[in-house]
Amino acid sequence: MGPTERPGAVMRAAYYEKQGPAHEVLRVGTVPVPRPGPDEVRVRVVVSGIHVGDVGKRRGFWGSTMTYPRVIPHGDGAGVIDAVGRHGDPGRIGERVWVYLAQSYRPFGTAAEYTVVPAAHAVALPDGIDLAQGALLGIAGITGHRAVFAAGPVSGRTVLVTAPLGGVGRAALAVARRGGATVIATVRHAEQVDAALRAGAHHVVNVREGDPVEQIRAIAPDGVDRIAETDLAGNAALDVEVLAYHGSIATYATSDAEAPLPYWPAAFKNLTVHFLSNDDFPEAANAAAAADLTAAAAAGDLRYPIAARFPLGRVADAQDATETAGAAGRIVLDI
Repeated sequence: MGPTERPGAVMRAAYYEKQGPAHEVLRVGTVPVPRPGPDEVRVRVVVSGIHVGDVGKRRGFWGSTMTYPRVIPHGDGAGVIDAVGRHGDPGRIGERVWVYLAQSYRPFGTAAEYTVVPAAHAVALPDGIDLAQGALLGIAGITGHRAVFAAGPVSGRTVLVTAPLGGVGRAALAVARRGGATVIATVRHAEQVDAALRAGAHHVVNVREGDPVEQIRAIAPDGVDRIAETDLAGNAALDVEVLAYHGSIATYATSDAEAPLPYWPAAFKNLTVHFLSNDDFPEAANAAAAADLTAAAAAGDLRYPIAARFPLGRVADAQDATETAGAAGRIVLDI
């Protein structure tokens, strides 16, 4: 039991008890303060990060259902450890951390004054990293890392990142470049070129200006080795054409779940497609991503623009803003 806990203690939290539109189902009230179980830590949340995946779970997208009768949303956040469970290290109490997968197969996320996570999912946050930045590293950052490294190291290879100014794309740019890759980003608007270069791309291709295949091949004549793909259905034909033999696509989203793939061109090149869903990455991959993302943030190589900050009481507005923010920046809740 940690130093702030008392029998019957309650906290403020956002929660929903059925899926649906934000302003119809999200509530803010008091719930019991959670206790950390064995090998868990409790974190006093300062900032809760929001990802479109959190919105999707609440709306019931992608076939998601409610496993628990009440869900406190948001998988990402940052704060200070205030209690540890049995077998935990009491020396961690008072440590600044960022957390991930807080609401993965669990009912209590970070949209609350306290959350409980496995000790390994509370990552030490260096003093030089703002808590709001730490709160945004989880879902997007780990997915971006996996999209780059699912097929192994990238040193000396060429990595193509689509949607480079989104949450996943920014992380993919940063870790690919730090991993020794030549990084190409594709954008759809001229004003995004400089932003993608600042975010870490070595080269940027505007797919609406000229032939994107010719532009990418001019940078990588033998083809690209890896693609971090945000829209497999929309970009599959282009991806297969610009990939090198034995290259791979790591995809975390698609505009059409039923769209066909160009099978024979992909087969003739012996390509691999990795389908990613961050709730179920191997724990070793999560740990490697957490270390690399923390280092990238500490070095200033990964920084998320924040489009808006909301108080906990306006969680419904915050989730609605997350659906429309896009490349403008991320949304956070100040707890």
